[in-house]
Amino acid sequence: MKILVLNCGSSSIKYKLYDMKDNSVLAAGGAERIGIEGSFVKVTLPNGEKKKIMHDMPEHNAGVKFVFSLLTDPEIGAIKDLSEIEAVGHRIVQGGDKFCHSVIVDKSVEDGIEELCDLAPVHNAGHLKGIRAVNAVMPNVPQVCVFDNAFHSTMPDYAYMYGIPYELYEKFHVRRYGFHGTSHRYVSKRVCEFLGKDIKTQRIITCHIGNGASVSAIKFGQCVDTSMGLTPLAGVMMGSRSGDIDPSAVTYLMDKLGKKPQEMAEFLNKECGLLGISGHSSDMRDVSDAAKAGNKRAKLAIDMYNYRIKKYIGAYTAAMGGVDIIVWTAGVGENQMDIRWESCKDLEYLGIKIDEKANQTRGEEAIISAPDSKVTVCVIPTDEELVIAQDTMALVKK
Repeated sequence: MKILVLNCGSSSIKYKLYDMKDNSVLAAGGAERIGIEGSFVKVTLPNGEKKKIMHDMPEHNAGVKFVFSLLTDPEIGAIKDLSEIEAVGHRIVQGGDKFCHSVIVDKSVEDGIEELCDLAPVHNAGHLKGIRAVNAVMPNVPQVCVFDNAFHSTMPDYAYMYGIPYELYEKFHVRRYGFHGTSHRYVSKRVCEFLGKDIKTQRIITCHIGNGASVSAIKFGQCVDTSMGLTPLAGVMMGSRSGDIDPSAVTYLMDKLGKKPQEMAEFLNKECGLLGISGHSSDMRDVSDAAKAGNKRAKLAIDMYNYRIKKYIGAYTAAMGGVDIIVWTAGVGENQMDIRWESCKDLEYLGIKIDEKANQTRGEEAIISAPDSKVTVCVIPTDEELVIAQDTMALVKK
């Protein structure tokens, strides 16, 4: 069974085509600058080479059509005909409290995603465009939505509620939802397979640390807390997101900077975090290089970043009454050994001890804790697209 996985943003379409016989990736790429001058698609060829193809894509329908044409291209394509694609799976950022599981797309699902656009206006609107674009090209192919926050739907109410009048939750659905759920779900399951453990007996802290970052507490296979909130802005400090901040600091800055609510949201999402503190970059690699070269603000940004991750590890250990496994994943978590080391440093009192030599690993499954560490610390590369493909196949076959 061949399944296409799409992640459609406001001006982008990322895609992977899977052969589910062996979970192999037949094709992968991404369309960028949709609706903007200079749009193009980056394609990863079977030999690993990347090719950039310029193409005018004024809207998502044109983008999806061009992606499909590349999939069937005689020279660089992976299939001969679109009929070989038996289903399409979509990543949906915000399912709110309407969708706790992956679902096959129908009119009610589309309506539900649209109703949630207020909670994720950029993301959900882009996802809807992708669903409708696929339907326009291949109307008879089943589509499945996999929601980014669904894994976190097992959080107890005392963990996901905010301390605001309850009627506001009932009326406006204001609560903690969490994100990166598909990644947290994948790595928590995979680490137990890797270690030969039963997930129903393990207390796991998963650290999805990339340009966007979140930490989750997973007790006996179910998420009990996560660092992101109503939106992906909350929690640990990120590449360009502030992370947790006093709400009064937000209103104070709005007044001082003369910003409207949406302008302030844009500021906190795009001009803060590593970028705002270092004044250098939102990319951890760049900030790390600057810190090593003696840039004090870059060093401060990294110290803040590590400190906040460490606080969440401590908090979630307390929330679960202990921890058995810590997982590092995503771009920074998988590749930045110094971030892993500093974030776990001085946590020996919790039974967490990193092996300096074992920690010298990038992008591979590995145990990086010391032999005498009571907590097993691992690096597990994430694979959100594979989870989406697997959910899609399961629902379509069902």
